[in-house]
Amino acid sequence: MHPESAPSIDRLSGLLERFRVRAQLHHCGPLCGRVHFAASDGHGYLHVLRRGRLRVSHPGARGVPATLGFDEPTLLFYPRPLTHRFHNPPSDGADFTCARLDFEGGAQHPLARALPPLVALPLAQVAGLEQSLQLLFAETDRVRCGQRVLADRLFEVVVIQLLRWLLDHPRQAGVHAGLISGLAQPRLARALVALHDAPGEAWTLERMAARAGMSRTAFAQAFRAHVGQSPGAYLAHWRIALAQDRLRAGRPVKQLAAELGYANPSALSRAFAARVGMSPRDWLATTAS
Repeated sequence: MHPESAPSIDRLSGLLERFRVRAQLHHCGPLCGRVHFAASDGHGYLHVLRRGRLRVSHPGARGVPATLGFDEPTLLFYPRPLTHRFHNPPSDGADFTCARLDFEGGAQHPLARALPPLVALPLAQVAGLEQSLQLLFAETDRVRCGQRVLADRLFEVVVIQLLRWLLDHPRQAGVHAGLISGLAQPRLARALVALHDAPGEAWTLERMAARAGMSRTAFAQAFRAHVGQSPGAYLAHWRIALAQDRLRAGRPVKQLAAELGYANPSALSRAFAARVGMSPRDWLATTAS
């Protein structure tokens, strides 16, 4: 699917307003020798290879190549914690700008869950990045007042631009069935954005299909093929993800039930336990420990 055929709706804002992505400048300049990024640190990463060559390895990881090599300006996007190592002989003169990424909710962030463990793209392939990267490089090339704060925000802009590109080019990025794949389909995107924006409404299959402009049967089949689960299962997962986010923010279950489309707090608690494996109170206790 090409950008010009993308649906004329905002597919990202509703997600990112509820589940933020934060970036923190981690490194800029040449990397020599071996640099290790451990999954145990709990961060995703966005690396920008500005010039030079790079070999990266993924010790013990599944679902990604054991080693990869790059010799042109490239983005390496790790949306979830994944151990990786850079191997750079000093003579290569490779130059990097890197940021740690924190997806709100961790591995349960809807976009983090939907993305492959690694997205590696030549910078020239992602339209619209050039100006943002010029600003980012200008900030990281020398120390100025507010440099780190501004660099962090610019990295977040780059992440959003990268996510935009992924929505329009899921196959090129190696994205399989899931939220990104669903949002890449214009009709399904209309229904998904409606669910994201109004999770508490009474979403029957008929109503979701009508929002997509499809018959019930065609909608259900297309949704499962591209998103990887039924519309009802996706809606239930989205509501519980929102409940977890709002519980972490200190909201009580009794306030959340009506907001998220449940008849009463007990119904929300039962749905929560069925999906998470424990009550909201017990789950919240585990996040605080």
